[in-house]
Amino acid sequence: MARDFLLEIGVEELPARFIAPSLEQMRELAGKALRDSRIAYKEIKTYGTPRRIAILITGVAESQEPLIQEVKGPAVKVAFNAAGEPTRAARGFAKSQGVQVEDLVRKSVGPVEYVFAIKKEEGGETYAVLTAIALNLIEGLHFPKPMRWGDLEIRFARPIRWLLCLYGKDVVKFEFAGLQSDRYTMGHRFLSHGKVALADAGSYSRVLEEVFVIAGINERKEKIRSQIEQVATEKGGRPETNEDLLDEVTNLVEYPTALCGSFDERYLEMPEEVLVTPMREHQRYFPVRGSDNRLLPLFVAVSNGGTSNVDIVRAGNEKVLRARLSDAAFFWQEDLKAPLEDKVDGLKKVIFQESLGTIYEKVQRITSLADYICGRLGATPQERSDLIRAARLAKADLLTNMVYEFPELQGIMGREYARRFNEPEGVALAIYEHYLPRFAGDDLPETLPGKVLSIADKMDTLAGCFGIGIQPTGSQDPYALRRQALGVCNIILDAGLTLSLTEMIEHAYKSYLDRVKMKLGVDRVTTELGEFFRQRLRVLFIERGLPYDTVDAVLAPGYDDFYDTWLRGRALHQFRSEPAFDALLTAFTRAFNLSKNTESDRVDPVLFETEVEKDLYAAFNKVSKAAGDSLKARDYSMAFSLIAGLQKPVDRFFEDVMVMVEDRRVRDNRLALLKNIADFIGKVADLSKLVVQNK
Repeated sequence: MARDFLLEIGVEELPARFIAPSLEQMRELAGKALRDSRIAYKEIKTYGTPRRIAILITGVAESQEPLIQEVKGPAVKVAFNAAGEPTRAARGFAKSQGVQVEDLVRKSVGPVEYVFAIKKEEGGETYAVLTAIALNLIEGLHFPKPMRWGDLEIRFARPIRWLLCLYGKDVVKFEFAGLQSDRYTMGHRFLSHGKVALADAGSYSRVLEEVFVIAGINERKEKIRSQIEQVATEKGGRPETNEDLLDEVTNLVEYPTALCGSFDERYLEMPEEVLVTPMREHQRYFPVRGSDNRLLPLFVAVSNGGTSNVDIVRAGNEKVLRARLSDAAFFWQEDLKAPLEDKVDGLKKVIFQESLGTIYEKVQRITSLADYICGRLGATPQERSDLIRAARLAKADLLTNMVYEFPELQGIMGREYARRFNEPEGVALAIYEHYLPRFAGDDLPETLPGKVLSIADKMDTLAGCFGIGIQPTGSQDPYALRRQALGVCNIILDAGLTLSLTEMIEHAYKSYLDRVKMKLGVDRVTTELGEFFRQRLRVLFIERGLPYDTVDAVLAPGYDDFYDTWLRGRALHQFRSEPAFDALLTAFTRAFNLSKNTESDRVDPVLFETEVEKDLYAAFNKVSKAAGDSLKARDYSMAFSLIAGLQKPVDRFFEDVMVMVEDRRVRDNRLALLKNIADFIGKVADLSKLVVQNK
């Protein structure tokens, strides 16, 4: 009969971010261990709270499945003589495998028939191997910051306090970290007392709930979601249920109880972010909004306990938030005593990066780069004016009291202070938007000054870091250069901006030369940073739905203009589904393969010896002119269609003309013609990188 297997590791309170990854590791490790041990099971379930990580495997077979091996021996014609009797080779093989000669099985492997020995090893009892599996599950877990405790050499996320391991009703015995496994668990730290015995593995979640622990993460999360909605609704509002915050709170408690607290309405006079940030980021509270979507002087907190002392818990949470909001109100009033402009000179004392100078110097550089980019994009005078002003003020809020206390409000407070001191709205928005996107999936800047300033800020950082030899390696990226490069790519692609990567890198690099000694020259920085961007673009294009080989094909001719590269990729992807694509690919492939080693592309019509050559040359000139106009207009779909028209003259050329003739001048002229065709198509995409699917 099958039984359930349970392993629970009881620990001191785990960081919330450790729990979900550790459970996923346990699931993978357990599945592999059971498969390797030939033990059948039904389902793997995981449970996690701040004080425990556990795995329950249902329907675990009581014995291992038999191990059947087939060992190939000699060929049949060697193993048996003409009379069908086993030879010395067959008898020797059977003896070496521990089977009888008459039990050998004949099987064909390709055109040859061989004899095989079928060896069957009966499976042992599952219980006998569960000890090793349990230990491997514990030892196989990895954490971002493991720790040691006592005089033990063992490392784990937090000190282990108990081990529960059951197979059905039986305890699976083992020792780890000085602890013996048993059938006892622990309930809620404050709502239950002493050890709790489990009669069998299957009763795990039910028994824990009786001692005020909801072990299932999803069950606990949905309970919290329901509770916070209920208590907020009772107060006439609705909670702002940020999913990341909900996940974190779920892994901070074992027995959740939501409660609604309040704060003084006068704090609502401050910008929303000033209230939401300490509530959400510091206290793990859920803000509450009214029917008009405006903040109410309410919050929802989730306590780790029952309802008996909820009023005391509410008062404590209100007291803590009151102190934070009081500090924020003080910072707000102090910061409003002087405009952002008065803080700009103070940036001369703030270091951007020890080798790259101060924030003030960065402001000067990004102002210059932003002005250059703005000119390339044909901005209006008002947009340019807003951009230059925003660039000067962009980093000034770093010296405000509010941002010093709440660094996550940088940019947000710059926007709010700019508004309070009557800066144009375009300036205020650009100050905020230049930090966007802050993380994967974040909003992108919407205004042109915001887009340009964001690009300039990120390109300045990238060029400077690469120039002094700081590049991401493996998992190390302390200056978030990957994120900044992705931000530049996303802004350009989303807005359809036409900008030269090379020109931006060179302009950003040269802005450093007066004050910073670069380790790498501009050419090397351009090359290495260009490759860095190519890797980001490749990932982005694939995420946006382009096949990997289409992406490689359009990146090959160059990607200096990100948006142009995207348009070429999208057009090629669409064109690949059309009948004319085969014609285009055939024309390119035949011309490319023969001429890829040809250096000269100079064609002399005087050297043509056949009408077919003249026809191909004329067709190419006609197509290249028409397709060239389409390329200038970025109508790549039309360009592909026009180029596909070269198939027939190319086919006739190869059917009627011998390219590799003895006359070198004639041969080179024909190769040059083919090279012209391949190079022209290659300006749009290197079709040799496409993987042709069999139809």
